Amino acid sequence: MEKFEVKAYGTQSAEAPLKQLSIDRREATAKDVEIDILFCGVCHSDLHTARNDWGGTVYPAVPGHEIVGRVTKVGSEVSKFKVGDLAAVGCLVDSCRECASCKQDLEQYCIPGFTGTYNGKDKHLGGRTFGGYSEKVVVDEHFVLKLPENLDLAAVAPLLCAGITTWSPLRHWNVGKDSTVAVVGLGGLGHMAIKLAKALGAHVTLFSRSPGKEKDALELGADQVIISTDPAQIQGVAGKFDLIVDTVPYVHNLNEYVPTLNINGTLVLVGYLGGLDPLLNSVPMIMGRKSVAGSLIGGIAETQEMLDFCGEHNIVSEIEVIKMQEINEAYERMLKSDVRYRFVIDMASLKNN
Repeated sequence: MEKFEVKAYGTQSAEAPLKQLSIDRREATAKDVEIDILFCGVCHSDLHTARNDWGGTVYPAVPGHEIVGRVTKVGSEVSKFKVGDLAAVGCLVDSCRECASCKQDLEQYCIPGFTGTYNGKDKHLGGRTFGGYSEKVVVDEHFVLKLPENLDLAAVAPLLCAGITTWSPLRHWNVGKDSTVAVVGLGGLGHMAIKLAKALGAHVTLFSRSPGKEKDALELGADQVIISTDPAQIQGVAGKFDLIVDTVPYVHNLNEYVPTLNINGTLVLVGYLGGLDPLLNSVPMIMGRKSVAGSLIGGIAETQEMLDFCGEHNIVSEIEVIKMQEINEAYERMLKSDVRYRFVIDMASLKNN
């Protein structure tokens, strides 16, 4: 297969900082779209992969799965895009397309396993896929998304992960007018959950351990803020919520929140992977047919639906734009939650370097 070289930013080991390197991209095949990357969001998953926190990272690793750019080339069988179009790529660049999940537009749950935008198995060039911390990306048109023309391109980038990760459970649990939704944690995911739930018509509450987040949460669209370290405030919302979107990325006590679900209510985990500590107390679940569930990003059709919805409602992420050369500092700041609420890389800083 023919290929070409582009500049990228990646790392050679879990301990090494990210630095500039060269990677190969495949020449566009019949169904491929080549995209010149303008902006790329920075996700916690990028950091976890670069540092092998989850195990399984194959080096060199080039992160980035919140990609926004413009089409520079299309294959002979591409029908959805033409040169010059705005385009986006999220967390997926391929799946089997034949299993029960894929046939339901749930490529994120592909039974043989989806191909991630980075650190996935590259069936074209061999080795692993490389992400959006690079000049260009080449992706099958099925996994390329159309962008609304009216939105700030840099602020759109985090919608490709933080946006769809919160949109998917809101849609799955049928959030709409008169729904009562709570969001646990105000970060990259949490602030998008508030914006999207509010735009869907829900009454939105933020659970936070930090009293200082109240003003921000209300400005983002929350109707109220509950300080989760205050038992009286927690008790005051007992049995209230249809859905709780829990965005906290580390182990924490879910037993505080389950009693605030109403009958048939669901707490859905979108931020944390791993064992629960302390263990779930099943009593309030059984006594109210309450559920604790999980959700992973979203399929391509659902992601397009989310982008179109954001275009109609002028919804984007709150971002801080950085240069590619500032990524290592951004990772350290991200670990301290020192960003409101998502870093986005201006890829011109790499191309002009």
